Amino acid sequence: MGGLLLVLALFPLVDRIPSHLDVLIFIGIHAIVTVGLCLLTGYAGQISLGQAAFYGLGAYASGVLTTKFGVSPLFALLAGLVITGAIAYVMGIPILKLRGHYLAMATLAFGIIVYLAFVEFKDFTGGPSGLPGVPPMRIAGLVFDNDVKRYYLVLIAVVAVLAIARNVIRSRVGRALRSIHGSEVAAETLGVDTTKYKLQVFVLSAVFASLAGSLYAHHLTLVSPSPFGFIASVEFVVMAAVGGLASIWGAPFGAAAITLLTEAIRRIMPLLLSYASGEHEVIAYGILLMAIMIFMPEGLVAGTADLVRRLRRARTRETKG
Repeated sequence: MGGLLLVLALFPLVDRIPSHLDVLIFIGIHAIVTVGLCLLTGYAGQISLGQAAFYGLGAYASGVLTTKFGVSPLFALLAGLVITGAIAYVMGIPILKLRGHYLAMATLAFGIIVYLAFVEFKDFTGGPSGLPGVPPMRIAGLVFDNDVKRYYLVLIAVVAVLAIARNVIRSRVGRALRSIHGSEVAAETLGVDTTKYKLQVFVLSAVFASLAGSLYAHHLTLVSPSPFGFIASVEFVVMAAVGGLASIWGAPFGAAAITLLTEAIRRIMPLLLSYASGEHEVIAYGILLMAIMIFMPEGLVAGTADLVRRLRRARTRETKG
């Protein structure tokens, strides 16, 4: 993992193709959301189809506060974390009492409501046309006004989020989340406060998504509702599943796989067909998700590692034979 981080850190020094850096920035942003979803779904067993709503809340918090009220980008990002966390906390109290597909439907409904709010509250959000003029991130006088600077900013954010998630899963909280995933009834019998821990991880995943949304807004300098709809929530679920729901380290690989697949679909489909829409992306996600669930149910990273171990054992047997 350390070698991979070193390669990623040196990448902008050897690759000056802007489009490549732009894709890597989006992979990093998506990875941040996916890490939170892995904690929520993979470790705590709570299904969410509304992660794009928290992603959008972070983006619009940064966009509205900086463009409408002249707030500094860093303060807007921090305010977005607090606002999104507070909304997740208030919403999580009743919604996390649900289980299974009822919880999934409730989070989906929340995502739809938030998306409609982005479209309808035109005075603040700009409506369907979006909110232009979002300034680039500025921290201690350093302005992240080009792709290379923003790449390193996102990379640092990804490493920080992974470190936080790693500490969570190795702590008592992580053990409690795994027990909840195994059986809530059994966990409660053993004295685990399931309501508290589910709410905590729900808020943490929302805060991660908000951070990613703010980075997105300050990267594109434009916020519009379309990236925060139902398809985006499906993307995040597929990213988490592809990387491995119970693996925070698989989240960046799942984000990379789906982001690159999406880029390929958006570039290739218009050449093959006279039109292209989000439906093609959903179909591709469905096919990929089925393949992963059939051949690598533990995710891309764990599945690949298992495949390598099998090949090594087979070679060892052949050598001994």
